[in-house]
Amino acid sequence: MTGDPREAARAAEAKEALERVKRDQEGLLGSSMARAADHFSAKDAPEDDRIELWGRRIGRSISLVLVVLLAWWLGHQLKIW
Repeated sequence: MTGDPREAARAAEAKEALERVKRDQEGLLGSSMARAADHFSAKDAPEDDRIELWGRRIGRSISLVLVVLLAWWLGHQLKIW
């Protein structure tokens, strides 16, 4: 570099922009998957109540299976597959 303060400012701005893009790109899919994992592992259940924890896990797993089956059934009824 030539030591020009404008060049240093432009380089710093470019680095910040690249970091924002990287952070936003990772955040979109990564945060969604992390939230889904937290939801299905029942992170919001009280830790001292094992019955509630497993009840939530089982209920959420059954609901996921039922949603997939419903989507398949609707697709079959609409002759999509």
